[in-house]
Amino acid sequence: MTSPMANVEKTRNGLFDRPVAPRGYAWWYIDAISDDGEYALTLIAFIGSVFSPYYAWSGRTDPLNHCALNVALYGSQGQRWAMTERGRRSVRVAPDEIGIGPSDISWDANGLTISIRETGMPIPFPVRGKVRLVPRTINDRLFAIDAGESHHWRPVAPLADVEVVFDQPGLSWRGTGYFDMNFGDSPLEEAFGYWDWSRMHQKNGTTAISYTTDSRDGLQTSHALRFLKDGTLETGHTLPAIELPATRIFGIRRRTCPLDTAPVQLGKTLEDTPFYSRSTISSRIDGQWASGVHESLDGDRLRKALVKLMLPFRMPRRA
Repeated sequence: MTSPMANVEKTRNGLFDRPVAPRGYAWWYIDAISDDGEYALTLIAFIGSVFSPYYAWSGRTDPLNHCALNVALYGSQGQRWAMTERGRRSVRVAPDEIGIGPSDISWDANGLTISIRETGMPIPFPVRGKVRLVPRTINDRLFAIDAGESHHWRPVAPLADVEVVFDQPGLSWRGTGYFDMNFGDSPLEEAFGYWDWSRMHQKNGTTAISYTTDSRDGLQTSHALRFLKDGTLETGHTLPAIELPATRIFGIRRRTCPLDTAPVQLGKTLEDTPFYSRSTISSRIDGQWASGVHESLDGDRLRKALVKLMLPFRMPRRA
């Protein structure tokens, strides 16, 4: 069996410098939950930021001129949210590194380091810290998330050990996390009316992932994946979709296509926005408890001009 660290060394080359065509996008997503369940974080680096009103209003001709690092910290202490868009002069891209403004994400021989120097919104508190992600397994396989294969997803590290240390706000914790990347050739809201995704970790080291999209052409694409402790990938089929309670503030639909017949439980709602939700989720898969993160996106909401006019209040731009 190839060691996880050998796969990390193989993966680091070419991870961040994939060309992004006009109207297209790429993002790199990290989430983690602390071992005690009290804290969580999400980090997303964007080229051609899919949620950016500035990118949409520009005609999406230059993805590199619309980049951002989204930082979301959750917990009873030290909650923060930041997403400042930067122009191409503030972006640095190499095969194993991407820098956006004063923040940076890089691979080394053992894993991923994220150095964060951002400013929170809507209250401009500083967000300063470092996150270290060490994969337990690495996946090299890409998955098309639409029938036309114009949009792809790669769960790079389905399960990873994560260490979080922030000076501002002052917090530190360890936990388990997940790292993936998405890229596509057209705006997300033009391709999809709705999508939902979830990843859940089990104590035996298995990661179960469900990813389902409803395309504008009426077709649905669904993936059911299980990554075992040794990195073995098992593919299967999702069960019929079930509706979960909508978010309380904006009423965002939360659907999931489960991998088991056991009941699915929503936990904390981490993000409740006009077009997007993020929540903790849990269930039993093959009789074993599993917990993690669920997200859903309403493409119809994201298309609305009013929603785009609201976004600059949470997503300032520094050209």
